[in-house]
Amino acid sequence: MANKFLIGTVAVALVLVGGFVWFSRPDPNTGPVPITSAAHSGSDTQAGLVADSIVVPALTGLAQQGEAAFNENCAACHGLKLAGTNQGPTLIHSLYRPGHHGDGAFASAAMNGVQAHHWQFGNMPPVEGITPQKLTVIIAYIRALQQANGVQ
Repeated sequence: MANKFLIGTVAVALVLVGGFVWFSRPDPNTGPVPITSAAHSGSDTQAGLVADSIVVPALTGLAQQGEAAFNENCAACHGLKLAGTNQGPTLIHSLYRPGHHGDGAFASAAMNGVQAHHWQFGNMPPVEGITPQKLTVIIAYIRALQQANGVQ
């Protein structure tokens, strides 16, 4: 009886670890975009994006509030209009689409920090002073810009 329990426990653990590895792997069709030389010179260009080329839809409600909160809390690293900087990646990339990085992943990264896993920017520290309320509007802004720029 004990052997069957041990075998069952090991099987469940292997399935869980395998699922984690499978779902954590980078999507081979959406790998990181090479950083342009402009990003290394400190301009507002990163991963081939220029803030002026990003489509910004008419923002309403939460997304409109989110723009100000994003600019205050996130733009120093992730750039104006999510363009990215030499401090952090653009969020207008299929790696950050809702099906790959859900809203909870954004919230967790901002609240707790996150280890680098897609880009070469180093670990992201927790965002000082961020609150769940601010994150709600910031995520609405991010998703509005992603959708307007074809990231779905």
